[in-house]
Amino acid sequence: MADTIKKKTSHRKTAAKKTAKSAGGKNLVIVESPAKAKTIEKYLGSHYKVLASMGHLIDLPKSRIGVDVDHGFEPEYLTIRGRAGVLKNLVLEAKKSESVLLASDPDREGEAIAYLIGKHLEEKIPGLPIKRVAFNEITQTAVKEAVSAPRPLDLSKVDAQKARRVLDRLVGYNLSPLLWKKVKNGLSAGRVQSAALKLICDREKEVESFIPEEFWTIEALLKASRSTVKADLVLYMGKKPQLGNEEKAMRTVAALADKPASVSDIRSVERLVRPKPPFTTSTLQQTAANRLGFTSKKTMQIAQILYEGVNLGSRRSGLITYMRTDSTRIAESALEETRTWLAEHYPAQLPKAAQRYSAGKQSQDAHEAIRPTSLAYTPDSVASYLQKDELKLYTLVWERFVASQMIPALLKVVTADIEIGQGVFRTSASAYIEEGFYKVIKLSASKEERASHNLALERGQQLGVESIEASQHFTQGPSRYTDATIIKALEELGIGRPSTYAPTISTLLERYYVSRQAKQLTPTALGRTISEILSEFFPEVIGAGFTAQMESLLDKVEDEKADWVQAMKEFYFPFKKKLDEVMSTLSSKKGELDEVTDIVCERCGKPMVKKLGRFGFFLACSGFPACKNTKSIPIAVCPKCGGDIVERKNPKGKRKIFYGCSRYPACDFVTYDKPTDTLCPKCGWFLVEKHDKASGTHKACINPACDYLHSRDDDKGDD
Repeated sequence: MADTIKKKTSHRKTAAKKTAKSAGGKNLVIVESPAKAKTIEKYLGSHYKVLASMGHLIDLPKSRIGVDVDHGFEPEYLTIRGRAGVLKNLVLEAKKSESVLLASDPDREGEAIAYLIGKHLEEKIPGLPIKRVAFNEITQTAVKEAVSAPRPLDLSKVDAQKARRVLDRLVGYNLSPLLWKKVKNGLSAGRVQSAALKLICDREKEVESFIPEEFWTIEALLKASRSTVKADLVLYMGKKPQLGNEEKAMRTVAALADKPASVSDIRSVERLVRPKPPFTTSTLQQTAANRLGFTSKKTMQIAQILYEGVNLGSRRSGLITYMRTDSTRIAESALEETRTWLAEHYPAQLPKAAQRYSAGKQSQDAHEAIRPTSLAYTPDSVASYLQKDELKLYTLVWERFVASQMIPALLKVVTADIEIGQGVFRTSASAYIEEGFYKVIKLSASKEERASHNLALERGQQLGVESIEASQHFTQGPSRYTDATIIKALEELGIGRPSTYAPTISTLLERYYVSRQAKQLTPTALGRTISEILSEFFPEVIGAGFTAQMESLLDKVEDEKADWVQAMKEFYFPFKKKLDEVMSTLSSKKGELDEVTDIVCERCGKPMVKKLGRFGFFLACSGFPACKNTKSIPIAVCPKCGGDIVERKNPKGKRKIFYGCSRYPACDFVTYDKPTDTLCPKCGWFLVEKHDKASGTHKACINPACDYLHSRDDDKGDD
């Protein structure tokens, strides 16, 4: 800090002498979290005292915009309410210290935290030596090396964080009042979250407009020596079979029945499967979601624990490198350690040279990829010290990194064509010639990736036909976003950064703009309303292009290639002018979403009104405020007792939202599948929305005794 703030005066130099510490005093190290403080203090010994700021201590005020738009967009920084005691304690400890080392996280946010704390300490204790240290991993070697070579604060990185903070304030604290005035009090809008919400809403429109089409497939179960082989019909009468309904499928099955089967062709190819690069923040969150079922928030919380350090018996150490990164770069020292380890444990799978992975176009490449701090910490060796989910995530990181430095896998893929009458059936199998990097992949490989089967067939071989059966399917429409797919979309579009993916999803869920059902992200009525207004009047602000452009600007500010104040001027004043126009011309939508229903209030007899609240639609008595009766909206008729099916919430358990009868406990009918407003044409029960890998998103009857499945023809009938 002393090296970066140049306005030094002679009286400060005098003050520095007066505040000089006596020889033998401790050095104060300030980190962000208590867990990290505990780990680092053990490494540094008795000459250092390590304290935690527990995140930001100084920030913009919550009650107002806190940005002086007329004077260089200078932010107004204040001590955060409730954090003054922590800041005061740091000042008291700093006064007793020989020097202060600011050791917050090695990213923009961490640099800003260090800058603001350092600036405050310098104002309180003139002349105190204040330096910045940063480490990509919390190991004894990395920490001691960083402390032995402190550096000045990176003010360009501080400016980039300041620009992001100011930009978010300018957008959020201007759009939110518009929503309060025109829609409903208490709403909020944000730059990145609004762009993410638009993606989710646009996808929902695609899901709703998709009409599934019926198709059938035909499969033969064949006997070959002692084994059975499944094969799919790929050609019929020389053409690809067009089986659009049950009648065509059954006619084809009948034509193929009682015909002999023989292998008409067999061919094999070798396929090379290369290992994937080590994890970035995005790919870690995606893989943890797909393989472990973790939300992005849970993944980052566990990764933070693994980074900050865990007790490993007699010692404490961080197990992974910094978990907020968009780079696949690996330190040379880590590559050397990995190759040495592989030479000992998997010499046959060690490539001739280390594998180096190129960074993406939008990668900042400020930090390494996410990797283990030491390969000696194998998942088995640390299993007894970790919680179950911690071990799962650490295993993903360890396996992915080690595999990235191993040779590719080589598979032999054998495909056979089998003639039955005028039909050609096809089957294939793959087997490993060289297992390669899959030698270390256990948890992170799917069953399909681990499968290895030989196809022991020969050209001209006669096979026994055990059965030929037809199966009904429906084309799958676009899938709703999950944590994994929305993160992938945000990354590809350049919306946000590794540190913002998880908070963005969490914010949308907490504000009930989006709900998570069966791991899918679905916009609520409230979320849709907000997105529609912002998309109509501010498409340039919440569009993916603008958000990505702003992220690029922040990168340029950090690289000292752009003036952030000038960029704010170019954005803000046209934006504010448009905002003022919309504020004065847009008619209020308050109450427009309210809808009088034919449901009568059981307390006063007046009609109930469907209203939009923070947590979606609900029913309220039109006699308010004299009658304050409210209740959930009936979604369907209970098939058990004729009561109303309403949405309910369970604060515990994985599946927090379920649907039950309003007459509970007299009626205990419950379903976890979302009811629709459509009745089953076969039995009269209501249809529910289901999702599975075989049929995608579709509707099915809630009646367990009914086999009705929603189809395109049924859609037409409903019209």
